[in-house]
Amino acid sequence: MRTSERIGLVAAAVTAVIFAAAPAFAFEGTQPGNQDAAVPVVAAPGGIGVMKKPVPPADIPQAAAGSSLTALQYAAEGGHPIAQWKLGRMYARGDGVAQDDLRAYDYFSKIANAHAEDSPSAPQAAIVANAFVALGRYYVSGIPNSRVKADPERAREMFSYAASYFGNAEAQYNLARMYLDGVGMPPDSKYGIRWLGLAARKGQHQAQALLGQMLFNGDRLQRQAARGLMWLTLAQDSAGPDEIWIKDSYKTAMAKASDDDRAMALQMLERWVQGRRD
Repeated sequence: MRTSERIGLVAAAVTAVIFAAAPAFAFEGTQPGNQDAAVPVVAAPGGIGVMKKPVPPADIPQAAAGSSLTALQYAAEGGHPIAQWKLGRMYARGDGVAQDDLRAYDYFSKIANAHAEDSPSAPQAAIVANAFVALGRYYVSGIPNSRVKADPERAREMFSYAASYFGNAEAQYNLARMYLDGVGMPPDSKYGIRWLGLAARKGQHQAQALLGQMLFNGDRLQRQAARGLMWLTLAQDSAGPDEIWIKDSYKTAMAKASDDDRAMALQMLERWVQGRRD
């Protein structure tokens, strides 16, 4: 079976094996062993479209001519994934160049197409996984006035592959949100919580915040106030200045928590920190 014909099987194969082989999450505040050990190697999604004609150096903004951007351009067209990733991020953010999501998408696609089956332990593995995450986010909403249309199924394939094969925490969090929010499918709390737990244990602070909210409030999970407060404390320590929802969630939980909950959360935090050191 060709890779392109196996695309539709990625998400189903991943989740089926995870839930058949892995025990139920207890959401402990200690560092586990390899939480991805039960995740199978799945077929890489194929057929990601890119520009057929390379972008020539003449298309580089004139202000950047002769700068490091020129060197990045040549390296990227030579197939260097790090250069492709840097350019993709620059165009996605408008950092030193005119913001261009479609050009960013093309650079990320080149990485995914060329390196999808690289070993998860390869030096460039993190870059490849992040390229799949970037593509997944583009497929969630599409790129206005372009050939890249919103495609939730394709987004889920991108996140599933990066989450399972590469064990990428950002992909695991995005995949969890798709299942929990029912993006492109009916909501599935069971799958969503599993992926959320994996991402939180790896230190993804948004996953920690959402998991903490759910545990503290008893939302789709048995209420565990102290454990929820522990996750929220970890999350707010890493939250950026614009992530007000995380800081507000932490403050609300702290105000509602009992003295016993706070004391128990502190003990869990100490075990977490110790586990990270070990």
